[in-house]
Amino acid sequence: MFKKTYDWIDERLGITPIWRDIADHDVPAHVNPANKMSAFVYCFGGLTFLIIVTQILSGMFLAMYYVPDIVNAYRSVQYITDEVLLGQIVRGMHFWGASLVIIMMFLHMLRVFFTGSYKAPREMNWVVGVLIFFVVMGFGFTGYLLPWDQKAYWATAVGAQIAESVPWIGKYIKTVLIGGDVLGALTLTRFFAIHVFFLPAGLLGLLGLHFIMIRKQGIAGPL
Repeated sequence: MFKKTYDWIDERLGITPIWRDIADHDVPAHVNPANKMSAFVYCFGGLTFLIIVTQILSGMFLAMYYVPDIVNAYRSVQYITDEVLLGQIVRGMHFWGASLVIIMMFLHMLRVFFTGSYKAPREMNWVVGVLIFFVVMGFGFTGYLLPWDQKAYWATAVGAQIAESVPWIGKYIKTVLIGGDVLGALTLTRFFAIHVFFLPAGLLGLLGLHFIMIRKQGIAGPL
């Protein structure tokens, strides 16, 4: 039944050639499963993407129950953890995944740096990768406030003070971040909007560019 359905869709939209063009390509000889260490090191990028997908899916689930206001934010997180079916597991995946994705991205960037994969003609892809790293750091910063507990509040207050210390534009950065002079309802809703709308849009766009350039330029060779 599934094959007939797929064939019916494929006959009308021609998705098989598109899929094969994306998925079917030669793997360089140095990324060889026979050399387990080499193959593992070159998997850091794919593992990072897998964690990002997990973060997106778990975040979509959490967003169905989370309430971004200062009265109910903490209660909604408690409700997710204690009352929602598998809520504690999904929240745990999202919580630990936020740290794991930064670790894996850092390892991936180390591999790219030490193998010289950032050199011509892949300089632009390196720049895009660095921007992705900053966006992921932004996810961590904005998401940390959302539980609206003491630890999240004061960590964000420290972060806002650090942003304010930037020469010339620091005061404006702080105002944009917290939405006023002090942390409050505007800060929480602003961080929520940045976390679930602005940063995901930027991340998906940058990932698209990253994959297009990898597909066009190929995986870099060994040292």
